[in-house]
Amino acid sequence: MDLSSLPISPTELYELIAVVGGVGVTGALGVLFVRRARAARQRQIDAVDELPGPLPPRQQGAAKLKPAKPEPEPEERAEEEEPAARPPRAGRSPSGHAPAHARKERAEEPETAAPEAAPEAQPPSAQVIPFPAPAAPEEKKISALAPGLARTRSAGFIARLGELFSGRKELDPSFVDDIEKVLLTADIGVKTSQKLLEEIRSSLSRRELKDPDAVWAFLRRRSAEMLSLPAPELDFSSAKPFVLLVIGVNGSGKTTTIGKLAAKLTGEGRRVLLAAGDTFRAAAAEQLEIWAGRTGSTIVRGKEGADPSSVIFDGVKRAATESFDVAIADTAGRLHTKTDLMQELQKVRRTVGKAAPGAPHETWLVIDSTSGQDAIAQAQIFTEAMAVSGIVLTKLDGTAKGGVILGIADQLKIPVRYVGVGETVDDLRRFDPEEFVEALFAPLEAPLES
Repeated sequence: MDLSSLPISPTELYELIAVVGGVGVTGALGVLFVRRARAARQRQIDAVDELPGPLPPRQQGAAKLKPAKPEPEPEERAEEEEPAARPPRAGRSPSGHAPAHARKERAEEPETAAPEAAPEAQPPSAQVIPFPAPAAPEEKKISALAPGLARTRSAGFIARLGELFSGRKELDPSFVDDIEKVLLTADIGVKTSQKLLEEIRSSLSRRELKDPDAVWAFLRRRSAEMLSLPAPELDFSSAKPFVLLVIGVNGSGKTTTIGKLAAKLTGEGRRVLLAAGDTFRAAAAEQLEIWAGRTGSTIVRGKEGADPSSVIFDGVKRAATESFDVAIADTAGRLHTKTDLMQELQKVRRTVGKAAPGAPHETWLVIDSTSGQDAIAQAQIFTEAMAVSGIVLTKLDGTAKGGVILGIADQLKIPVRYVGVGETVDDLRRFDPEEFVEALFAPLEAPLES
């Protein structure tokens, strides 16, 4: 064939052949690709159809379309959703279809609906949690005191009063005499017992005197009032250093109380210094030194038999110089029957005032509740010699004589600051009159209410 007779040049002919050939090859590859894509899609559809259980029409459409189009456009997603699958919303047309702008907004919802669904499911539980939260600490407080007062409830004057009330729907006139016998033999003391009896006769009407519930409620209310003495709130941040002087007889639990209190204060982030002023009792300073090591406190101690005033002076002075938050001074277990030892305690108090102006800020008398009515006598003599500002009642868990706390509060008018109801640090608890009375009286109220 003579290419010179063609209307185009040979070069242009070659270019035309190349273009036609390229288009043909591209079309063939496109057909092959489409066939393979259709085959893959058919396999995916067959796999979806083999899933167990029938799927709703809307879910079937979504399952079939999702593999082929992992990320459908918002417009396509809106068109695939069936109008009947959702309840009618405001703004829909009478035919049941949402307007175009509504479909567009709804199509954008799947992108944000999933993250918002989880927070919306949380509020119910978040609203429920705060409601029981205030009640939980109260229940914990009462349950913690109840075991410590178990012996007082089961064998003390409260238990004996409970036996008088138990099973009675009405009281006879001689019942007040029975109450008198119980109270006069109780550890609350004769004066407090007589005071309660007079108030029962004068405050309650004849009808109320026949009602066991009324008499019991009166005793409970008066007990709470006796223990609720007006006293400034205990604030260890009111002075720096806050100086606490601890006094009491041998064996009352002074050193242990100091150690437990130091543990509580250091746990609150306060720097605590302990002054070992009990220089006469064997191993007293060693015992306090062990507590200092356990609690991370600093201790100042002297030689055995050294002057207690000088040791405590050095301790308080160091606390003031080195910016300690609290300084707690232990003292010897003074026998309350010896006047010269009481005079030495007064000397200690004066010395502390020289080491830090205004100190001591609190003077606490530690009383062993197992001593019963003798604890009231101890307290009376100590308060005559020292300006006692607070009482710490220890070993309540080991005695049935816990009622002595009423006699001390009523006769001496000194607030109880802490009570010890066990061996652990948490068993030294700030005294709450309502909490104490609740734990003391509550177990005996059930028979009266039934």
